[in-house]
Amino acid sequence: MELFEAIHTRRSIRKYQDREVPFDLIKKILAAAMMAPSTGDARTWHFILVTDPDKKARIREVHPYVKMVTKAPLGILVCGDLSREKFPGFWPQDCSAAMQNLLLAAHASGLGAVWTGIHPIEDRITRFKEIFDLPDHIHPLGLAVIGWPAQERTAEERYTEECIHHNRWQDRASTGI
Repeated sequence: MELFEAIHTRRSIRKYQDREVPFDLIKKILAAAMMAPSTGDARTWHFILVTDPDKKARIREVHPYVKMVTKAPLGILVCGDLSREKFPGFWPQDCSAAMQNLLLAAHASGLGAVWTGIHPIEDRITRFKEIFDLPDHIHPLGLAVIGWPAQERTAEERYTEECIHHNRWQDRASTGI
């Protein structure tokens, strides 16, 4: 799949086939995630592969938007390692870039995925730290739920001129576009 096609056709998928994702494909997706830019090249990300049904059931109990996790073959918890930060406070940007690469790589590989947010909601952070025994310096950003799609979603164009400004903030009428 060509890059612009992947970007323009990626959608959040929440229904999955009962079919495992091979580890070589998971590794390929994680390699793409790790190609993301990071502040000061710190690469603060860590990834926890979630396949255990008991862990998935616990996740479902603590996060209101991950009901689909128990039906998916895989979850990937993207975490930031604060001990690796060169510039404190930028780990969410690093991990968000990695998450986006992960989602695009999954889509380009024929998989469906959805990003479910954890950070910055304190209760979710605390509960995920408990479920996965995360040390103090490791913070969960989000969980990507991944599997072979059992639904089709069509892409809609999201480009809007109203969001474009030239050199300063101005009304759309004055931009000349």
